[in-house]
Amino acid sequence: MVMKAKDVKGKVFVIGLDSAPPELLFYEFIDEMPNIKKLIKNSIYGSMKSCIPAITIPAWTVMTTGKTPGELGLYGFRHRKNGSYKDIWIANSKKVTEPHIWDYISEKKSILVGIPPSYPPRKINGWLISCFITPDNSVNYTYPEGLKREVESLVGEYIFDVIFRKEERDELIEEIWEMTQKRFEVIRYLIENKDWDYFQFVEIGLDRVHHAFWKYFDKDHHLYEHCKYSNVIRDYYKLLDKEIGKTLKLLEDDTAIIIISDHGVKRMKGAFAINQWLIEEGYLKIRDGKELRKGVRLDELSIDWRSTIAWAWGGYYARIFLNVKGREKDGVVKASEYDSIRDEIRDAVKSIRGPNGERWDTKVFYPEEIYPVALGDKPDIMVYLDNLSWRSAGTLGHESNYLPENDTGPDDAVHSEYGVFIMHLPDSYSDNCTRDRERGLVDVSIYDFAPTVLKLFDVYVPMRGKSIIC
Repeated sequence: MVMKAKDVKGKVFVIGLDSAPPELLFYEFIDEMPNIKKLIKNSIYGSMKSCIPAITIPAWTVMTTGKTPGELGLYGFRHRKNGSYKDIWIANSKKVTEPHIWDYISEKKSILVGIPPSYPPRKINGWLISCFITPDNSVNYTYPEGLKREVESLVGEYIFDVIFRKEERDELIEEIWEMTQKRFEVIRYLIENKDWDYFQFVEIGLDRVHHAFWKYFDKDHHLYEHCKYSNVIRDYYKLLDKEIGKTLKLLEDDTAIIIISDHGVKRMKGAFAINQWLIEEGYLKIRDGKELRKGVRLDELSIDWRSTIAWAWGGYYARIFLNVKGREKDGVVKASEYDSIRDEIRDAVKSIRGPNGERWDTKVFYPEEIYPVALGDKPDIMVYLDNLSWRSAGTLGHESNYLPENDTGPDDAVHSEYGVFIMHLPDSYSDNCTRDRERGLVDVSIYDFAPTVLKLFDVYVPMRGKSIIC
C-alpha cells in the first residue's frame, strides 16, 4: 500500500530498536509507553517483514542499502572462508561495498550511531560512532577521530555491547541500563551540537534484554520462571520510551521520525543438535566416537572429511555446507551429484519432527533461489528449524538431539520474521490515507525502508523495494 503525504523538506530521524517485535511494541506494552503511543497516533505503522536470514547482520545493512544478503555477501555475523573447514571471517564495514542511504544523499550531513556493521568507522559526510562489533574503547570507533574525545568527555567509557549469555543477571541488568542511557545521552548531544539532515541510530540493548530474560517474562515458555526478573523486559521498554521521549523533544517540527527494527523475537522452544543429526543420517563422519563429550565443537573433533558429505553451523538459523569435490580440500560430492544430494538433505531436514513427534514448520532455502545473486561465502543450505522456533545447535555429544536450552550459554529467545515500522511525517496525511489501526496502517518489507527514506529526500534509486510514500 502506497501512502500519500506532502513533501518533507526537513530532517529525517531514524530510531533503530534491534529485535523489537510488533506483538510487544504495538500491543503488550503500548499503554506503558506514552511517548511511542503518542507518536503512533499520528503515524503510519505496521509490521515489517525482515530479510532471510532474519538476524542483525545482515538485516540492518539490507535495510540501509536496499540489497539482499546475497547481493551483499553477508549471511550472518560470521562466515566460512571459501573452501575452508575451520577458517572464518567476521562481518565488518569493509565487507560492505554497496552504497547506503547516506551515500545516496552524500551532499546532506548524516549522523550514524551503532548501525551494524560499522566498525571500523568509515568516512561519511558527517559523524559516525561504530556498532556492537567494535572490539573495545582502545580502538578508534568514530569518524572523525576527534569525535571519540567528545563522546568520552561526555559519558566516560562508551559501551558498544554487553555479554548477555551469562548467569550474573543482576550485573547484566546494570550493564544494559548503563549502555542504553549512555547511548541516548550521546545521541541527544549530537542532535544539539552537530549540523545534520539524516540521523540514524541502533540500540542493541533491546535484543540483549530479550535473549537474556525471555523465560522470566513469557508464561508460555517451557522454562518459565516467575521471579524478580519477570518485569525486566517490561521495565526496559519503559526505559526506552522515557529515553525516546526526552530525545524527540529536541527535534525540530519539520523532522520526519521513523522507528524500525531489523526483525522480531519469540520464545525459544529449544535447540536442535544439527551436526548430531547429520551423523545419525550418515552425512557427517567422525573418526573417534570417544571424542564426543557433551558440548564439544565440531572443530575440536577428528572429522573424516573424505567420507563426509555435509556439516553444519549452529545459530538462530542452521547453515549446512556440502563437502564439494574441487571446492573443499577433501571434497567428495561431485558436481554431477550436487543437486540431487542437496535435495536429498533438504527433504530429510524438512522431515525432522519435534521431540514428541510433532510436525515442524521447517523452511529450507537455497541462496541462489532466494537472492538475485549469492555472493561471498554462502552456505549451500539455509534452514529455519520449525520456522525459527528452534535454534540450531552446532555442538555435539548431547544425550538427545533436542536440547531444552541454548548450547552456548543462557539464551531464551529466538528471532521472528516480522519487526516494526513507524513513520511520523511532519505534514498531515490526505484523507484517503487512514485505515483501521487495529490492523495496522501499512504492510512493509525491510526492502521498502531505503527507497522510503530516499523519497523523503526527493531521491529515486531503482531498488528491490518501493517507497511507501509518494
